[in-house]
Amino acid sequence: MSGGVDSSLAAALLAEQGYEVIGVTLQLWAADCSTPSQDLFKCCGARAAAKARAVCEHLGIPFRLVDETEAFQQHVVQPFAAEYRAGRTPNPCIRCNEHLKFGALLRRADQLGAAYVATGHYARVERRPDGRFLLRRGCDPAKDQSYALFSLRQEQLGRALFPLGNQTKAQTREAARRRQLGTADQAESMEICFVPDNDYRRFLLEAGLAAECPGQVVDLHGRVLGQHRGVAFYTIGQRRGLRIAAGQPLYVVDLDPLRNRVVVGDLQALSRDRFTVAGCNWIPFDGPGGSFEATVKIRYNHAGAPATVTPLADARAEVVFHTPQRAVTPGQAAVFYQDDLVLGGGWIERDTRAPAPPPDAAAC
Repeated sequence: MSGGVDSSLAAALLAEQGYEVIGVTLQLWAADCSTPSQDLFKCCGARAAAKARAVCEHLGIPFRLVDETEAFQQHVVQPFAAEYRAGRTPNPCIRCNEHLKFGALLRRADQLGAAYVATGHYARVERRPDGRFLLRRGCDPAKDQSYALFSLRQEQLGRALFPLGNQTKAQTREAARRRQLGTADQAESMEICFVPDNDYRRFLLEAGLAAECPGQVVDLHGRVLGQHRGVAFYTIGQRRGLRIAAGQPLYVVDLDPLRNRVVVGDLQALSRDRFTVAGCNWIPFDGPGGSFEATVKIRYNHAGAPATVTPLADARAEVVFHTPQRAVTPGQAAVFYQDDLVLGGGWIERDTRAPAPPPDAAAC
């Protein structure tokens, strides 16, 4: 329970359905909040835990505050920083779902004798007659969170409950008001939970997880246009903050940590029609028998676009869009859909075939 309306109502609905519900809030950050810019509500979860506890008291269910700071650092925060240092843009929410909410928390559930872990995600899980579990989009297209759950394995999906998957956010708020839940009208946060001001650059610097490492900003032909702070502080598709003068808008089209270079180009250079993904997880099957057509989302707020997906060796796949898409970003997830069914997904790899300047610049 995050202290928000979604998880609060999920707990209420399950209690009404006859489940024996235990409210659990994960403490994911050390209590001293070592980064001064962070708010206690986001960083340590003090206010979030208080709100969740109050909801549990209202519902008459037990509450537990579970310390998972070590696991959160290991599986979410450290990889988050490492991805940026490597010139990739991470999605920590997916890692948190996989390793914390349906990893460490499932192990805690075993200790408590609990059969399931339930969350307020807007997604749906179904069980086929053959016993395999399927993941489907939530019914509210504006709130669907299946993208952030693509990496869950069969054993995790089999123990997951998503009570809100068949309703809209508006219905959730109204249902929470009827039940007089104190979180019914709480504002939503669209930020990373441990980066409350959405300034990941400041977070990395203040937490000592990345340092400024100046290098060259170059175009696709290797011409030097300016200097950057360090590849960790840039993302594919970025336009603002480049601090270079040009006769046309320029965007970050590649990040080269080995040469410590940020490569920029025009809008056309930002579009790609093919890329590869690694670490694929397949949900309705152990693996596809060959190429297939799918709608592919390359970030959470991407509408998805038609593509051909071809499985490769070593849990990799190639994706070829029917129409080029902007800002295909290494480190983000590409998730494959057929209608509302999640087929699987993987992590976007850097396009090493893209034009690159000669290796005459050393990294920090």
